[in-house]
Amino acid sequence: MKLVIAEKPSVAKAIAAVLHADERKNGYMEGGGYLVSWCIGHLISFADAAGYNEQYRKWNYDDLPIIPQEWKFVIASGKEQQFSVLKDLMHRNDVTEIINACDSGREGELIFRFVYEQAACDKPFSRLWISSMEENAIREGFSNLKDGCGYDNLYQSALCRAKADWLIGINATRLFSILYHKTLSVGRVQTPTLDMIVKRDYAIDSFKKEKYHVVRLQAGGMTALSEKLFDPAAAQQMKTACEKSQAVCTSLTKEAKTIAPPKLFDLTALQREANRLFGFTAKQTLDYVQTLYEKRLLTYPRTDSKYITSDMAGSTEELISGLCGILPFMQGVTLAPDLSRIVDNAKVTDHHAILPTAEFVKNGLAALTESEKKIVTLICAKLLCAVAAPYTYEAVTAVFACGGYTFTAKGKTPTCEGWREIDRLSRSVLKSKDDEDEAEPEETALPPLAEGQTFENAAAEITEHYTQPPKAFTEDTLLSAMENAGKEETPDEAERKGLGTTATRAGIIEKLIHAGFVQRSGRKLKATKDGINLTVVLPEVLTSPLLTADWETRLVEIAKGNEDPAGFMCGIEEMAAELVKSYSHISEDKAKLFAPQREAIGTCPRCGAAVYEGKKNYYCGNRSCNFVMWKNDRFFEQRKKAFTKSIAAALLKDGKVKIKGMYSTKTGSTFDGVVVLADTGGKYVNYRVEQNRK
Repeated sequence: MKLVIAEKPSVAKAIAAVLHADERKNGYMEGGGYLVSWCIGHLISFADAAGYNEQYRKWNYDDLPIIPQEWKFVIASGKEQQFSVLKDLMHRNDVTEIINACDSGREGELIFRFVYEQAACDKPFSRLWISSMEENAIREGFSNLKDGCGYDNLYQSALCRAKADWLIGINATRLFSILYHKTLSVGRVQTPTLDMIVKRDYAIDSFKKEKYHVVRLQAGGMTALSEKLFDPAAAQQMKTACEKSQAVCTSLTKEAKTIAPPKLFDLTALQREANRLFGFTAKQTLDYVQTLYEKRLLTYPRTDSKYITSDMAGSTEELISGLCGILPFMQGVTLAPDLSRIVDNAKVTDHHAILPTAEFVKNGLAALTESEKKIVTLICAKLLCAVAAPYTYEAVTAVFACGGYTFTAKGKTPTCEGWREIDRLSRSVLKSKDDEDEAEPEETALPPLAEGQTFENAAAEITEHYTQPPKAFTEDTLLSAMENAGKEETPDEAERKGLGTTATRAGIIEKLIHAGFVQRSGRKLKATKDGINLTVVLPEVLTSPLLTADWETRLVEIAKGNEDPAGFMCGIEEMAAELVKSYSHISEDKAKLFAPQREAIGTCPRCGAAVYEGKKNYYCGNRSCNFVMWKNDRFFEQRKKAFTKSIAAALLKDGKVKIKGMYSTKTGSTFDGVVVLADTGGKYVNYRVEQNRK
C-alpha cells in the first residue's frame, strides 16, 4: 500500500479520482492500492518564543536575541485531528512507501517534510512533481515519480527561509517594541512595503506644483499642440505669431502598431484589476475566489502563473467554446481561439493561471452573488481576450509649422479590434469603470492629410495646466510595487520575486492596516504617524527590499547545492545579534515617538491648562491641579445620559450645555434641560440643572 500526501483536500480528491481511490474514510481515501490524504496547508510550524522558555512570555531586552539551539514545532491550531490521521497512516504496517504530492515548489516541500519528520516516519518516500491537475498530467507524474531525497536541497532552502523569517521577525519585533514601549510588528516583507507607502506619501506632500501652458493650434478641423511652456509670456508670443497665419503640415508619419492580447490572471493581477474596476480590496478578492474555488467554479486561485501547460490545451479549448455559449456579452462575437499564446510549460510553477471550470460552464452565473459574478466574469473575459486576435491600429503623427513654431497632432485608426472588442463588451456588462485618475483620453482618427498641405487662417488658444504629483498608492498599484520590488537584484531562477507571494500580499496589506501603520482613505492607502515613525527608527536593512533579494539569491544557491545552509543561518543569527547590540538604548525624546497623541477638549476652569480625555474621565493636564470630570458621574447616570466628549467640551467652553432626553427619577419621564458646570474647587466636580422642561 502506498500513501499519497497532498497539500490540500481538493488536490487529494483530484489525485484519488485518477488512482481510483474511491472509498472515503475519515481524513483520507482508499482504493487501487493507494491511501490518499492531505495536509490542509501548513499543518506544522515553528513554536513561538514562549515554547522555548516560559520567561519569554514577557518581552525583555536582556533576553534578546532569542536564537533556538534546537528548533521546536507545534501543530497548527484546529488541525490536530488531520495530523493524527496522517501520523497513523504513515505508521500503518501495510504502508510501504510515502508519496509527497504537496505543491511542486519550495513551500510544498517544507509542508511535507515537517509532517514527515514530526510523525517520526522513516519509510522511503517519492516525489510527485506536476504543474497541472489535469488527469493526464497526474498519470504522467505517477509514472515518473522522483526519489524524494533528490529534493533535500530544496527542503534545506525552504527550511532556511522559514528559520530566517522567524529569527528576524521575532527579535526585531521584540527589540523595537521594548525600546519604544509600543508593539511594533517588524517583518522582512511588511516593513519594506510600509516604507514604499511612506516614501510615496512624502513625495506627494513635498511636491510643488508648477503652472505651465500649452498653445493649441486649430487648423483643418484638427488640434495640434505645442510643447509645455512654463513662461506665460512665451506662450502669448507663440499664440500671437500663429493667429490667422498659415499652418503647413511638414511631416506625416504613419505606423502600423499591434497590442498583443493580455496574459491570463495570476492572483496578484486579478486582485489589481478587481481593485481598479470595482474597488475590491486584495483580501476581498482573495475571499471571493476562494469561495468560487470551493464551489468548483474556478481553478486554484493562489497562483503566480499567467499560463497553462500544454496538456491542458484540449480541455481549455472546450472550456472556451462553452463560455462563448453562455456569456451574454459573447453573443454574436466570432472568436477563433489561438491557445499558443497562453501555453508555456516553463512558466507554470506550482499552479497554472486562474481559469473558470467546466462546472461553471454547466451552472452559469445565476446562483452567484453580485460580487462573485463580477469576479468570475472578469476571469472568463480575460481567458477569452487572451486567446483572441491582437488589436491593431494605424498610428498617425502629423507635425505642423506655424508662425515659426512647431505643433504636433496625433491620431489612431483601428484596423482590427481583436481582443479589445471582447474587453469592451465585458466591461459594459460589468458596468465597471477605470479610476478616473488612471484613464487616458483616447486618440481619435485624424482627417486625411498630406505633407506640404497648407491651412489658411489658423486659430490658436492658450490652455493652463499644472504639473501633477505622484499618485497615492491604491491596492492595485501597491500590489504591483510589491511584485516588482527588488526584482532586478533577484536571480531569474529564484522561486519568489518581489515582496511576498501572490498568496500572502493581501494579508500583508491587511496586517499593516490592522497594526495602525497604514489607513485606507477611499481607495487610497496612506501611512499613519506611527507608520512613518516606524520606518524612521528602523535600520535600512529592514526597510529595503534588498534583504529579500539577497536572501532569495542565496536560497537559490542552497536549492542547487552550491551554498551551505549552516553558513546562511549563521549569517542570519549574526544579523539578529547585531541588531540587538546596535540598538541597546535610545534617547528619551525618541522613546516618546509612539506615545499616544493627546487632543485637548477644552480648558481647565481652575488653572487654565488643557483638559484631555482619558478612558474613564476628562482630566486636567496640569499634574498639580486635581480637576477631573468622571464619565460615570452619578449626576449623568441618574439621568440615564452618557457623559460624552461633546458634552464635556461644551461644559468647559461655555460652563453649560443643553441636553435632550434626560430621565427624571421623580416623574419617570424624560425632559430637556440645561446642565451647568457647578465647580466649587473641591475633590469632585458638581453639576446642576439650570432649567427643567417636562
